[in-house]
Amino acid sequence: MADVGGDPSKPAVILLHGGGQTRHSWGGAMDELLARGYHVINLDARGHGDSGWSPDADYSLDAMSADLLAVVATLPAPPALVGASMGGMTLLHAAGSSEATIASALVLVDVVPRVDPVGAQKITSFMSGRLDGFASLEEASEAVAAYNPHRPRPKDPSGLMKNLRWRDGRLHWHWDPKFVNRTQPVEPPLMAEVLLADAERIRQPTLLVRGMQSDIVSEAGVAEFREHIPGLEVFDVAGAGHMVAGDRNDAFNVGVLGFLQRHHPAG
Repeated sequence: MADVGGDPSKPAVILLHGGGQTRHSWGGAMDELLARGYHVINLDARGHGDSGWSPDADYSLDAMSADLLAVVATLPAPPALVGASMGGMTLLHAAGSSEATIASALVLVDVVPRVDPVGAQKITSFMSGRLDGFASLEEASEAVAAYNPHRPRPKDPSGLMKNLRWRDGRLHWHWDPKFVNRTQPVEPPLMAEVLLADAERIRQPTLLVRGMQSDIVSEAGVAEFREHIPGLEVFDVAGAGHMVAGDRNDAFNVGVLGFLQRHHPAG
């Protein structure tokens, strides 16, 4: 499933959300990209949002990358790829393992090949902690607030319903529970060596957008990434954690749009 907008003859940008999220996490960014004249494809990853669940619970990096390549193949020219967390790993693997040039520019949002293990465990614990769902929207909102204590709470939590669905009388996150309970994890550090090898083969302009309050991306992780992509650009977003676009959408858009205007202009 995807939200698609803009003139298909214009340069394309594909948006890839993070694990446990949906395409709705890119709402503000998509609006800005459309306003600048881009053709935008905002994808729900397999097992997430309104996309189908894998019958054999294959949520491996190879499977996610194959899905992305299938979408890229429908376009007349290589797009820019923008991915947060899991989406960033997906585009890095797809671009680095493909023999063809699949993208003109890459943007990874708060993810590097080797992430901080403590922060990665925090994400895993959050995603696997309430597989039984929630009794109410307020209960789900409390769980999100506990995970992101630095982010101001919305006055109206109803926006969370984009990421929740009623099932068996309870609210559940809108992704396949088998995405967490699987034998082949997608998240680093297990995939670090694979992603570093992918990075060695990247020749496209590449931007890392980092939340300065992130517990996922460390200075050591950025330095190691630079060793494999010497031309890596880094845009730091103050006051943002791992969910950069959600924490500081204004600053996020400034960094990403500036990069795209230089390396993948809308014309």
